[in-house]
Amino acid sequence: MPAPSEPTRLVTIFGGSGFVGRHIVRHFAKRGWRIRVAVRRPDLAGFLQPLGTVGQIRAVQANLRYPWSVEQALEGADAAVNCVGILVQSGNQSFDAIQASGPRTISEAAKKAGIKDVVHISAIGADAASQIPYFRSKAEGEAGIFEHAPEAVVLRPSIVFGPEDDFFNRFAGMAGLSPVLPVIGGGTTRFQPVWVGDVAEAVARALEGKAQRGAVYELGGPEVLTFRECMELMLRTINRRRKIVSIPTGFAKAMSNFTKFLPNAPLTPDQVRQLELDNVVSDEAKAEGRTLDGLGIEPSALELILPTYLVRFRSHGQFTARYQG
Repeated sequence: MPAPSEPTRLVTIFGGSGFVGRHIVRHFAKRGWRIRVAVRRPDLAGFLQPLGTVGQIRAVQANLRYPWSVEQALEGADAAVNCVGILVQSGNQSFDAIQASGPRTISEAAKKAGIKDVVHISAIGADAASQIPYFRSKAEGEAGIFEHAPEAVVLRPSIVFGPEDDFFNRFAGMAGLSPVLPVIGGGTTRFQPVWVGDVAEAVARALEGKAQRGAVYELGGPEVLTFRECMELMLRTINRRRKIVSIPTGFAKAMSNFTKFLPNAPLTPDQVRQLELDNVVSDEAKAEGRTLDGLGIEPSALELILPTYLVRFRSHGQFTARYQG
């Protein structure tokens, strides 16, 4: 916490009520920052208030599709964080509007407000030449951030896990209902799951000047696991035995053409194509220190964190005994 005589800095966090955003809010609150959470529905962000002291956290309305609202959200701020992102397009919430054009809107507004301390969360796999709209929009978003905020720091995490994640929670829920768990293409795609708390700490350290300005960091956990290995670890954690069944990639692509129209789209063609690509920290990022280790953060082990929030998926919750045979 800052000393009483120190001026308290104000950070605007776009998407601060989301999965990653709420953890970023918590980390800045512990450091004594004043926090302005910019979201589309501030009336639904009240749950963030207990993360700080009275008046420390305030939610305001902002929509990346409306530049004037972004400018208002940044008025008087000392720093900005963008953690807005979507996995599936829906209506006006498209990859182009949210992940490609949105970051440029933020960087332009930050420049007008004289804000140089900007952190943007992207994703490993971002590539302007990618045939996958999700990854292409992520790369366009990075370019948009640097266009007006050349000293910004971009963070590219692998799959982020934590209490509210949409990966391990989803498959653990499936394991509670189905005798089988499907993996696409044999489940050989490699991931480097990173704990949401480590991502939030990286954001905080970047705004504290501990990251290279104008650099792109790649964030991954201490282990590289295949999709199948992730599912096996998840099943051990919830103490359930399920058969892991491989679905041919071609069949998954055909099926996704229908499931993409279902509510919350359990599987889309883009997601199938994403699962064909490894999602791990590059050797180049490691060599140049653009990783969690380079920020002085020791990555948290997946096996230690998963039981803290997946216990609810055990047959009798936290009271399910786990015996080692």
